[in-house]
Amino acid sequence: MGFDPTSVDLTDPNLDQAKVICALQLGGNEYNGKLGGRISSIFVIFVVSTSVTLFPVLASRKPSWRIPAGLYIAARYIGTGVIIATAFIHLLDPAYQEIGGTSCVGMTGHWADYSWCPALVLLGAIMTFLTELGAKYYIESKHGPQTERDIQMMVTNQPNPHPDNCCGNLEAPSNQTNRDSGDNKAISTVEGHSREALQGIAFRQQIGAFLILEFGIIFHSVIIGLNLGVVGSEFSTLYPVLVFHQSFEGLGIGARMATIPFPTNASWLPWMLCLAYGLTTPLSIAIGLGLRTTYEPNSFTANIVSGVLDSLSTGILIYTGLVDLLARDFLFECDRTKDGKRLSQMVFYTLSGASVMALLGKWA
Repeated sequence: MGFDPTSVDLTDPNLDQAKVICALQLGGNEYNGKLGGRISSIFVIFVVSTSVTLFPVLASRKPSWRIPAGLYIAARYIGTGVIIATAFIHLLDPAYQEIGGTSCVGMTGHWADYSWCPALVLLGAIMTFLTELGAKYYIESKHGPQTERDIQMMVTNQPNPHPDNCCGNLEAPSNQTNRDSGDNKAISTVEGHSREALQGIAFRQQIGAFLILEFGIIFHSVIIGLNLGVVGSEFSTLYPVLVFHQSFEGLGIGARMATIPFPTNASWLPWMLCLAYGLTTPLSIAIGLGLRTTYEPNSFTANIVSGVLDSLSTGILIYTGLVDLLARDFLFECDRTKDGKRLSQMVFYTLSGASVMALLGKWA
């Protein structure tokens, strides 16, 4: 006999709790029209999110625009807070709702045999760590051990006001020589490497981890785009919230991208990456509209796919946000205590970005 959710005896000791949970959680298609508004969301979200993503990149490459440094700093550190809040609020919580122990998926079959959600989060974090470690090992095996601060100083031709072991670094490598800082030139250089070559080294050290970060956010954007195309009565609320949601996430991506020294032969890459992020959600909305009468966002299969992707993305963003952004900029930056006012602003912007993104989690 099949399960009848309309007549359930909660006092029955033989009650199959998993069937009850599945009956409550797994709804059907909720599409209720408003096709014009859904179509407009494709273009609005594309234009707004792409523009916000491009802003930090353009600001770092167009000094003629004379964008105030404070505005760029605000964009960068608000983006840091956004990435961290996205991981915990917009990815981790939905992942547990989709494949966690109290979900339909989590109480069914082999999904109930292990805590898959946190395991996948851990996998995402380890994947990001190994990617960064592999990139650094490869670069250093070819060019010698160079700290990120050393390379940044060499690329920008700025003198280092601190000793080489400021952040606990080891002695400078044997191929590194010192110059007179009074010449207003860099006191460190790498023998045989041009400025362009050093930019290439810095680029290769950072691009792998960034690509994983962007793809982690893109996975999430695909899911919410599909859902916006078929959601029912929640559409009127979800539409404006997702405009802000995608804009803030785009700001985080753009701010992170603006710190990467793209070499001349890859000058096209930041624009392509911004466009890829900007197009992801609109294309997903369009696909959702194409499947608006058949796609079931709360089906068993959809929950598995969403839960796995959200869990992996959570690990990616947690590692990137806490290690690559917070730790690098606030704990391992040698100059962080030189300007207390600027440090306070950085902390304020980071907390503001995290707070706004956490608030948006109430609706999306």
